[in-house]
Amino acid sequence: MHRNKADKNMKVLIVSHGHPDFSKGGAEMAAYNLFREYIRRDIDAVFLARSGDLSHGGSVFSMRNTDKEILFHTSMHDWFNFRNATPRHIYRDFASFLSRFQPDVVHFHHYAHMGLEMIRVVKNTLPKTKIIFTLHEYQAICFNNGQMVKKGSFKLCTKYSPVDCAKCFPDKSPSDFFLREKYLKSLFGLVDHFISPSHFLIDRYVQWGLPKEKMTMLENGQIVDDKRATLTKKENDTIQFGYFGQINPFKGVDVLLEAFKKLPKEVAEKVHLNIHGANLEQQDSQFIEKIECYFDELENVTYHGPYNHDEQGVLMESIDWVVVPSIWWENSPMVIQEAFCYGKPVICSNIGGMKEKVKDEVTGFHFRFGNSLSLRDVICRIVELNNDSQISNNIATPLSVIEASDETFKIYRYIR
Repeated sequence: MHRNKADKNMKVLIVSHGHPDFSKGGAEMAAYNLFREYIRRDIDAVFLARSGDLSHGGSVFSMRNTDKEILFHTSMHDWFNFRNATPRHIYRDFASFLSRFQPDVVHFHHYAHMGLEMIRVVKNTLPKTKIIFTLHEYQAICFNNGQMVKKGSFKLCTKYSPVDCAKCFPDKSPSDFFLREKYLKSLFGLVDHFISPSHFLIDRYVQWGLPKEKMTMLENGQIVDDKRATLTKKENDTIQFGYFGQINPFKGVDVLLEAFKKLPKEVAEKVHLNIHGANLEQQDSQFIEKIECYFDELENVTYHGPYNHDEQGVLMESIDWVVVPSIWWENSPMVIQEAFCYGKPVICSNIGGMKEKVKDEVTGFHFRFGNSLSLRDVICRIVELNNDSQISNNIATPLSVIEASDETFKIYRYIR
């Protein structure tokens, strides 16, 4: 393992929009895994995670697990410009926190729920401190939850346009979006370097106007398990497919279920789908009813509900193929790298970071996004191949947290 003595003399603040104890999204896990690796290396690191809960006694900050994990009890009211709801939390309390800790590097992993003003506060409070920003989505580019999907439909956007944005949000004008763009870019201009888990995301932000020379593609590091399973199906065994993640209209679970519904009987008898997903109950009633109808109708589908991240390895062991059917661009879904950790091939939509991460017919299969017939055909092909193990053998172990930490520290050291 590469170590640098200078690393231990560097003070690092990692800022995340949530703590994995409460929010287990990919960005939160990536930030927290990096922090834990720094602590393991005896690096003076602090993990500052936003929390929407009130702290005991009304303080803005509280500790979680250890004195190196701090919850920042704050919120954001202006989602158009990503401004904090309580300015004193940023300009007084966060600035005071920076002055006390005096980090050499502040590494942001998100800004939602906290506010982009935090970047300017770092620059104003500690002008010599390096600001690193890992981009995880497209929220700065797209006001529609960062999906780059037309509001009210599932039509994909291929580029940013103030005129087109105003069509999605008729209560705002193209000028509103133009001014928003200029404001956000003024804050991003204070960042010393950006990290992106995919080339696709870099291309989108460069197209939007960020300088390519300030971008580095670096995968989110994984906690790599030594136990890798391969496809060893015997004749007449049921092939197990698995979905892991949130259940909402953009994740394409309905496309996956419709593909299973359309399978020929002789194929349906040889496959089983396991849905490990959360937050179905938080969706609108029409979507919930649609998904539940599939669950009731399909005998070869089991809905297991939510799972803890620590359980994922055990759940993956019983799966032969992981399916990522999202109908939006996605950046770098953690589930793809997690599947590869366990030697599991992936079936995914042929767009965005999914297409980049899964090599078609090498480490998995692509299907046309949003097209249940295309996905059905892939499933039929896998059955016809009798679950050929060659694809599993092609899967390389993903970048580990240790390796990602090494590469991240190179950025900390050498970016000026």
